Amino acid sequence: MDWQTLLTRERLGKPAHSTDELGRSPFHKDHDRIIFSGAFRRLGRKTQVHPVSSNDHIHTRLTHSLEVSCVGRSLGMRVGETLRDALPGWCDPSDLGVIVQSACLAHDIGNPPFGHSGEDAIRHWFEQAAAKGWLDAMSDAERADFLSFEGNAQGLRVLTQLEYHQFDGGMRLTYATLGTYLKYPWTSRDAEAMGYKKHKFGCYQSELPLLEQIAAKLELPRIGEHRWARHPLVYLMEAADDICYGLIDLEDGLEMELLDYAEVESLLLGLVGDDLPETYRQLGPLDSRRRKLAILRGKAIEHLTNAAARAFVEQQDALLAGTLQGDLVEHMHGPAKRCVLKAKAIAREKIFQDKRKTLHEIGAYTTLEILLNAFCGAALEQHGGRTPSFKHRRILDLLGNNAPDPSWPLYRSFVRVIDFIAGMTDSYATEMAREMTGRSSPT
Repeated sequence: MDWQTLLTRERLGKPAHSTDELGRSPFHKDHDRIIFSGAFRRLGRKTQVHPVSSNDHIHTRLTHSLEVSCVGRSLGMRVGETLRDALPGWCDPSDLGVIVQSACLAHDIGNPPFGHSGEDAIRHWFEQAAAKGWLDAMSDAERADFLSFEGNAQGLRVLTQLEYHQFDGGMRLTYATLGTYLKYPWTSRDAEAMGYKKHKFGCYQSELPLLEQIAAKLELPRIGEHRWARHPLVYLMEAADDICYGLIDLEDGLEMELLDYAEVESLLLGLVGDDLPETYRQLGPLDSRRRKLAILRGKAIEHLTNAAARAFVEQQDALLAGTLQGDLVEHMHGPAKRCVLKAKAIAREKIFQDKRKTLHEIGAYTTLEILLNAFCGAALEQHGGRTPSFKHRRILDLLGNNAPDPSWPLYRSFVRVIDFIAGMTDSYATEMAREMTGRSSPT
């Protein structure tokens, strides 16, 4: 791979890149298109780790994505400064920063309500549907999309199909930004062969032609029938996410009183060592721990960002060859790598097991089961031109112009239903499921 091709300004859905505006490159336009999209706005009411209504200081998918984008921008710009001589003439370090920033903004844009438990609830429902024979008319590859439902693949659909120019390029982002978003440039059937991470894939069968087009434009090396090497900048987006949810999970854990401040402080002090901000040294016993942590966290992110950028530059040859093993955190040095891994371990042991979170996850299964039973049941009943019941006609009316056509293959109909349900916020999904069961909230 080479940076001239990897950083192309050409857009999906348009034959040539748009003319630059004063102070606004095509990559800045990508950033703005994502920010102003409805799908991005709805992340403000979607779970990150803890239920969104539990504490005003707890992160949502929106605040998490914004923070990841800030770290990603810094990573892109630092790497860009180092690689300045290798960049094409139309691209400077700030452009590299905004490409990574845009991908970071979009990295969770396809996640369904209720976070990762929502993803698992959708997979579980389709496992039951498959056992009933509801998916028998589909190919193995099509069934795999539902049985391994993945927010990353749904996100590619949001970016390239659903927002703005519907089914005509979607947001029409540059290929450079789309490549940087594509954390898993392969389909569900190829995820197991990759041996990467369980359930992780980036493209449904419905978007496979678009993935092939993106890979061809960026000249990503093909490593299988429907598998390509990752765009090098993906590793910066992924590192920004690792840095943020590693540290921010701990911050949320303190807000939820699941961790001791001394434990988190010790972890961060082990990273920054003597490089403490003067403002932190001046803090007194009356200063809140929230203020203390904010200052310490800022310095910790600076250290982790420097370590990730250095690892990227050191591994540039393997990145451009598409042969780097593992993620960027694995190639970071000493205290930085230990800090991220330790933070993740603490989150697994002490945060993810919280009873309040567990009850929320159980509720997610119930809510999504009600919605999937209703909408997929209606799509199934009308499939092949059959006349649906009055109830199912009314359910399909809720989809408006996006309702599946009776003549469509069942795969296409179910994908359209998932577009609707995955796009819901936690509160909207809960309220709709409640009303469908006749238990609407009192007015």
